[in-house]
Amino acid sequence: MCHTCQVTTTDISRPVCILGLGLIGGSLLRDLTTSGHAAFGYNRSPSAARAARAEGFDVTDSLEDALRRAEEEFALIVLATPMPAIDALLHDIKKYAPSCGFTDVVSVKGKVYELVKQHGLEDRYVGGHPMAGTADSGWRASKNGLFDGAAWVVTFDHALDTRPSQSWIDLWIDVVHMATRVGAEVIPARVDHHDAAVARISHLPHILAEALAIVGDNGGTLALSLAAGSFRDGTRVAGSAPSLVRAMCETNHAALLDALDETLTLLQDARANLDADKPSVGELVDAGYRSRIRYEARSSSRSGSTSGGSVHSGPGSDMSARPVIRFHPGADNWVSQLIQAENVGARIEVF
Repeated sequence: MCHTCQVTTTDISRPVCILGLGLIGGSLLRDLTTSGHAAFGYNRSPSAARAARAEGFDVTDSLEDALRRAEEEFALIVLATPMPAIDALLHDIKKYAPSCGFTDVVSVKGKVYELVKQHGLEDRYVGGHPMAGTADSGWRASKNGLFDGAAWVVTFDHALDTRPSQSWIDLWIDVVHMATRVGAEVIPARVDHHDAAVARISHLPHILAEALAIVGDNGGTLALSLAAGSFRDGTRVAGSAPSLVRAMCETNHAALLDALDETLTLLQDARANLDADKPSVGELVDAGYRSRIRYEARSSSRSGSTSGGSVHSGPGSDMSARPVIRFHPGADNWVSQLIQAENVGARIEVF
């Protein structure tokens, strides 16, 4: 096949129904609507639903109505509520939208997939997680462009557990297209690998931010008056709603414990070095600096390109420094290509 002739698209084959219109769900509704794709939503808060409708969006505060409409229109359902609400939503989807495929934007994938399997819905589910957000929440916090350039994880465990049906593959493609349509870069990952990764780069930072905020506050009014950029940036996510932080950290506790233990070892070593005859944090600072430089190179440089599952250098683009793998879902080797993309943190494009 001529890879230079491959054409990628962001067309989604069905309407999108978003359940929960906070920062993530609301921003997704805004971007999809702005792009011209049919999308409607549900929010349990009547006042937030009214605010969304006042801005011209198709929103209801009746979950049953939203799901019945999704069933009639064979919509792609997006679960955009906090983790504690997922179990009840799965029950309602099974009751009111028994034909619809669905995805989610929850920051922990293992527990969601476990619940999906308990409800017997794994052949209608593709997991998702956009790595985007702020410390703010609710419809008023939502905005256009939130996902521009952001990583959006799409899981594929079902394709490993069984030979997936064409309907599931079509659903998987629509989830990928939805993410790319709103400007995100799709990175495939297995559920457990995702949870281990986000424990380090998302959930642990919340724990550290809470601790830093407490230590700074304990310094009294002088410390807070002197606090500037490093304290502000280091504690930013401590301003997140406590219930949301608890939900993601406690649900992913096993992977978070591994990351936290590694962090405590580093801090204990730093403490021992500071308590030595010649106090030093050189080892920690030098290693941390090198790690930060590697992150910056990964997130801000131009990207290479890969095709057909083989990595090679390619022309730059305006995307991130993540390599790209292009492939055809459902082809004989497509799952192995997803694993390859996961192993190198590559973004994917489908044709």
